[in-house]
Formats: sequence, structure tokens, C-alpha cells
Amino acid sequence: MIDLLIQGLMLGGLYCLFALGLSLMFGVMRLTNTAQGDFIVLAAFAAIAATAALSWSPLGVALLLLPLAFGFGYAVQRWVLNATLGRDPLPSLVVTFGLSIVIQNALQQAFSADPRSLDSGGFNLQSIPLGAGLAVGTLPLLIFAVAAACTFGLQQLFNRSGLGRAFRAVSDDREIAELMGLDARKIYALATAIAFVLIALAGLFQALRTTVAPTDGPLLLLFAFEAVIIGGMGSFWGTFVGAMVLGLTQQLGFRIDPGWGIWFGHLMFLAVLLVRPQGLFPKTRG
Repeated sequence: MIDLLIQGLMLGGLYCLFALGLSLMFGVMRLTNTAQGDFIVLAAFAAIAATAALSWSPLGVALLLLPLAFGFGYAVQRWVLNATLGRDPLPSLVVTFGLSIVIQNALQQAFSADPRSLDSGGFNLQSIPLGAGLAVGTLPLLIFAVAAACTFGLQQLFNRSGLGRAFRAVSDDREIAELMGLDARKIYALATAIAFVLIALAGLFQALRTTVAPTDGPLLLLFAFEAVIIGGMGSFWGTFVGAMVLGLTQQLGFRIDPGWGIWFGHLMFLAVLLVRPQGLFPKTRG
């Protein structure tokens, strides 16, 4: 049971990184990014290509990739997604779905359909012994720590910074926020830029942890969406807890039967929708 708990939490850390960007974009703009998983895969392949071209370590690639992801996210929101925002959520859903299709096809043209991974130099095989025959992987533990730090950082950003107050203002009432002098389009672009940094982190760690294929995006989106819904839309710590619940549930299913893990996660998602559709820790107003 202790090993099940450890492995479930480590898997939940990865799912948290998948989901944080989705939670941020919904919390600020009420925008559901249906291309979230494909952007994660795009970041993974960008890291793989950069490593092959530059012969850099994953850390060096991360230092290059994260600023580029910030700028790319800002541009996507400022000049593509902002035009879709309004009372009707359908345009943004259609546009992000279109981006998903474009990314998948572009990646298959550039890299073929073969799965690939990012060489970690053996780091993904290292583990830390805990005693009593238990051990925790060094890479999964790093992913969990980064996920917790990102969740804490986002919550502090929203609660204790001027930018966070601007995020909350445009989320609660865009018209009044603009009357007070805020540029909602710029604020939205900054939120998406931060979300894309989280997406880049998720893609980098996914490529280090396992293989990625151009068509993996919809499955990663599903995991991210389930974590967000279980935790509560727009709540960062809720997303963290939702990811942990999803990871633990999947690990329980894997222990019973290797083919049941993903299915158990879906069952937990459906159970939360039936019992508490607003999620375990929904975002509160005020």
C-alpha cells in the first residue's frame, strides 16, 4: 500500500503539470484549451529536436525552451485566441480544436508517427531507496516537486501580486476592469504565456519519462481535463489534489490488472461528476 501511494502521487505530479496550464487559462479567461495535450506534445518534440540539433543537456534545452514557450503563448493569445473570446464559448473551442489538428498533422509530417523520447543520460533510471524494499524514482520525485512548486507559485502569484490581482479582476468582470484602466487583452496574453511555460515543462518531463508520439495529445488532454474537473475548475490546489486523486486511482487499477488503470481513472472522474460536479475544491469568488 505504501508503494501504491508513492507511485500514485508521483504519477499525479505529472498529471498536475499537464493540467495547471488548462486550469490557469480557464480561471482567467473562461477558455477551455482543447489543444492543451497537443501543445504538450509539441513542446516535447521541440525539446527532442533541440537536443538533437544542439547536443545540449535537458537542463540546457529547458533554459532555451521555457522563454520561447512564454513568447509563443503570448503571441497565440494576443493574435489568435483573443479574437475568439466572448459570451459564446464555441469560437474558442473550434479554434483550439483546429490548432490541435494542425499540430498533430504538422508533427507527423516533420517527425513521422514513430514514438520518440528525450535522452536523460540515465537519470530516468535512478532511484532513491526508502528502506523496507521500497524506492522512489529520482525523475518522478523531481516531477512531483516541480508540480508542487508550480502550484504554490501560481497560488502566490494570484494572491500576493499586482499581476494576480489583474488576473482576478479581468476574470470576475472584464468590463469593469477595463474601465479601471486594465488592458484585458494584454492580461489574457500574459496568463496564456505563463500557461505555456507550464505546458513546456510538462512536455519536457513527459519526453524524459516515456516516449511521445504526435497523436498522444488527446489522451494527455483527457488526463489534464479529468484532473481539473476532479479538483475544481480554476482552483490551482484543487487541480493539484485532483491530479493526485487521478494518479492514485490509476495506480490502484494497474495493481489489480495492467489494463484497468486508465479505466479506473475514468470511473473516478465520472463518480466526481455525479456526486460533486463542481469538483472537490472549486474556485470561490470574492
